[in-house]
Amino acid sequence: MAVPQLKGATVLVTGAGSGIGRATALAFAAQRAHLIISDISAPALATVEKEVAALGAPCFAHVADVANEASMRAFADAVHARSGAVDVLVNNAGIGYLGPFTGTPLADWRRVLDINVMGVVHGCHFFLPRMLSAGGQRQIVNVASSAAVAPGPNMSAYAASKYAVLGLCDVLAMELSGTPIGVTAVCPGVVNTAITKGPKSEAISEAQLARLQAFYQKEGCSPEIIAEAIVAAVRTGREMVLVGPFARPMYHVKRVSRALSRRLSLQSAVKIGFWATESSRPR
Repeated sequence: MAVPQLKGATVLVTGAGSGIGRATALAFAAQRAHLIISDISAPALATVEKEVAALGAPCFAHVADVANEASMRAFADAVHARSGAVDVLVNNAGIGYLGPFTGTPLADWRRVLDINVMGVVHGCHFFLPRMLSAGGQRQIVNVASSAAVAPGPNMSAYAASKYAVLGLCDVLAMELSGTPIGVTAVCPGVVNTAITKGPKSEAISEAQLARLQAFYQKEGCSPEIIAEAIVAAVRTGREMVLVGPFARPMYHVKRVSRALSRRLSLQSAVKIGFWATESSRPR
């Protein structure tokens, strides 16, 4: 499906306080959509609310924790009481995590999965039923990652969470077939946001982190590029969005050869100093 007319459409964006979420909220605001934005950070959310309003778009901001069922239920109740069913649901909120599998504590696994996976589940659970009952063309956008198709080392928890989001998109698309609600999976490549400044395993050294951040700053695209691709996908009902550096070529390499995809990802990680070669890793 698609929502070609965005002027006056009700668009909800989670994780709108920064990065891709902020850029997406502003991109829809520029189309004169009615924005509903959430974030766990009240100060960040307040700033974006003012930026959206400055573009002349109506905006309702609500602090919510996507990982918390009660928080998301309260958010949905507030939205439905105020605006009814949303036209576009953008499940964007998420965190990055850096660390090898053997150096990632189970508590960190739970946090990543609670935010990155259950955050999307909560968004769909609390908003999709009203979207269905309201009828009309609507769109769900779930932000995954190129790590869902071609991950690199030191991101087992993050990649697993994004694989789950992509899998959920596939199933939702099948189950919503025949309804006027479409599903878009967004798999950004390298994006220059604060994601590399998020939580990490103690196994990741400061030197490794600095090299990765330098790589993202040099090679990453701006979050506005991702936001514009999301807006375009909603207008056309596109099911898969591969946007940003390396996303599309690595997706196609993976389709041709999983072994080649892994080899290229490892070579890239070694080149930027984010992964040691086999001969230099501790045994």
